[in-house]
Amino acid sequence: MTSPTDHALRLPAWLSSLFFVALLGLVALTAWQWRNGPPISANLLQLLPSGAPGELEQLAEQRVQAPLNRDLMLLVQHEDEDTAVALAKEAAGNLKASGLFAQVRRSVQADLPAMRQQLLDQRLVLLDRASREALIASPQDFIQQRLQRLFSPFESTSLVPVEEDWFGLADLAQRRLPHPGNIHPRLDGALLAEHDGQRWAVIHAQIHGDAFDDKLPLLVDDQVRAARHRVESQQGKLLAAGGVLHAAYGQRQAREEASLIGSVSLVATLALLHLLFRTPRVLLVALPVLVGALSGAAACVALFGQIHVLTLVLGASLVGVSIDFPLHYLSKSWTLQPWQAFRALRLTLPGLALALATNVIGYLAMAFTPFPALSQVAVFSAAGLLGAFACATCLLPSLVNVPLQPWAAPLSWAERALALRQRLLGRLPSSWLLAGFVVFCLAGISQVSFKDDLRQWVSRAPALQQQAERIGQITGFEPTSQYFLVRAQTADELLERQGALGTRLDQLVAEQKLHGYLALSQLAASTVAQENLHLALPRLLEHSQPLLALGMTAGALEKELAALQAQPVTGLDQVLAGPIAEPWRPLWLGTRSDGTVAGLISLQGLRDSSALHGLADGIDGVSLIDRPAELNRLFAETQRQAALLKTFAAVVILALLCLPFGWSGALRCLAVPLLAALGSLACLGWLGQPLTLFGLFGLLLVTAIGVDYAILMRERIGGAAVSLVGTLLAAVTTWLSFGLLALSSTPAVSNFGLAVGIGLVFAFLLAPWAAKTTEEPAS
Repeated sequence: MTSPTDHALRLPAWLSSLFFVALLGLVALTAWQWRNGPPISANLLQLLPSGAPGELEQLAEQRVQAPLNRDLMLLVQHEDEDTAVALAKEAAGNLKASGLFAQVRRSVQADLPAMRQQLLDQRLVLLDRASREALIASPQDFIQQRLQRLFSPFESTSLVPVEEDWFGLADLAQRRLPHPGNIHPRLDGALLAEHDGQRWAVIHAQIHGDAFDDKLPLLVDDQVRAARHRVESQQGKLLAAGGVLHAAYGQRQAREEASLIGSVSLVATLALLHLLFRTPRVLLVALPVLVGALSGAAACVALFGQIHVLTLVLGASLVGVSIDFPLHYLSKSWTLQPWQAFRALRLTLPGLALALATNVIGYLAMAFTPFPALSQVAVFSAAGLLGAFACATCLLPSLVNVPLQPWAAPLSWAERALALRQRLLGRLPSSWLLAGFVVFCLAGISQVSFKDDLRQWVSRAPALQQQAERIGQITGFEPTSQYFLVRAQTADELLERQGALGTRLDQLVAEQKLHGYLALSQLAASTVAQENLHLALPRLLEHSQPLLALGMTAGALEKELAALQAQPVTGLDQVLAGPIAEPWRPLWLGTRSDGTVAGLISLQGLRDSSALHGLADGIDGVSLIDRPAELNRLFAETQRQAALLKTFAAVVILALLCLPFGWSGALRCLAVPLLAALGSLACLGWLGQPLTLFGLFGLLLVTAIGVDYAILMRERIGGAAVSLVGTLLAAVTTWLSFGLLALSSTPAVSNFGLAVGIGLVFAFLLAPWAAKTTEEPAS
């Protein structure tokens, strides 16, 4: 029997030698790429489009993400507060000794003399807006409030002694500075947070590097586990939160799943093949899988510098696709007897090459989307298939060129299935079946919801999330991904714009839509505000009678007034250089190359991000950076681009199929995978599953793999029943890979696996319709 696409291709002898040389080069390249350890990344941000084209936006994003990536917060609670503090001290000591942390703090480490000096030297610029306005509007009331603070038993001690701050400006500046969070030191300096009647000892640490380093997250997680075990052994409680812990969890889950899915699918596939072909030699079909994995990983590292663990999880499913190449010619052993591997390869090579081309076109279409995640998976898969094809055609035939007597039962089952199909089509025409299928698809697709969320790209860690929420409630530290970027011509203009926006944010805080925020305008006054304050200072002396009545001397007050008037106008850079400004320092982005300045306003405990939209209207130079909303927009845009790219790929595949099969045959072969993808999409709707970006990628992959099945059934080398057996083997082995992904703990990967797994079932069931009909003219 002659294949319609048989062009009498022959593999020259030198091609095998060339493959060996290429394989040695691949091994050497991989060894060189892994010379400093596995180039594997768990940084989820690397899989996302930047969405921040400017240098300033990228700097702002880095500043906001830095604490999320580097900070680790531990809370220790015990019925006895001293025991909790002691356990925290021990845990902090162990963290320091590990060498993994750049900084570990469990007590106040501020330079109190330096802070006191900054309050004295910069009290005018540090004074908050409300206090400045009160002093200017009514110096008499300002003095009365100073007296009340002096004699109030509920006021905390000021860093600056009264005799150095008679008018209380430094004291007021200290009191009115925002204190981020609910963390306060006790008398011995230990940091404590109180919530619901419980007092927790606090440890705040910063790791070296960031949460997405290769081994660091796992080592930090081990330290936290050891600290938890120690605390719980003393009947205490320990809560931990930080991006590094989520990264460690994600790394463990991804690597376990990649190993599990790859090994289970490979072992199950090899066991199935051994059962069918009854010779251990057939297990050598694993070689194309290994070469494909090496090729994909090397290509990713070469193009992207590293490979992401999510790519490894999805790439593990390449096992089923890679093994399809040798299965195509091995399945001919049911009828091509006596078996000769090279003869089977020559007969099936045109179809194999056509299947490879359609698969690679389908994968590479995704490489041009703006999402690095899809690009990396597409490159891994395309390069992997090329490597697997080369191995399956250049090396494997010589290794399996032994007599094969496969189990006869599957062939008889296939013959009975085809006979049953013919009887069914005799009673129910294909047009009626197609109409019913279309109705099923339309009803299911109408129920599909489109959902994309960055949280679907990581494994769920409910325990970590609960601890993070609990720590946020206790400490008041609830960082958000949303923030405001403020640009201005000068630092004074920047402070004015931040102050105007701060007034609106105060309203959200009052409405409990926002827990709090940090802005540079909370720390420093503008030059104009300081000059206005200078003008109002002499009036303090005019209304200082209450202070004189307490025994303060006029000379002391005059001396302090002279010192205040002698203080120069202080710039924002000078304020930020002092120790008091440490929490605000990351918010200052500095002076840009064009002479403009920029700063951030960070948010805490945002309840509803929609409350921020429109908040900055009317304030020039203010931009709301809502990264999750931007990603949702990019997700939707990528879905449209992916659909367009796949449409283009389908046109290219159609043109390619026309060469051996003609227009009619090409349309039949392409209709099979397209209908399979629609059927999978409909099933997602019927099952109540959303379609995610990775789910869309899975549907597009179904169209590429489904063409492979259609080609196999179209050629019918060895007979229709043999082709059906080969298609079933290809579908089962591929399903063992992709179907297992549906069990992944990562929602995006699970959605991808479900979409592909269902689509492969439809692709197999529809593949016989790709065969040539009696009415169809020969191509």
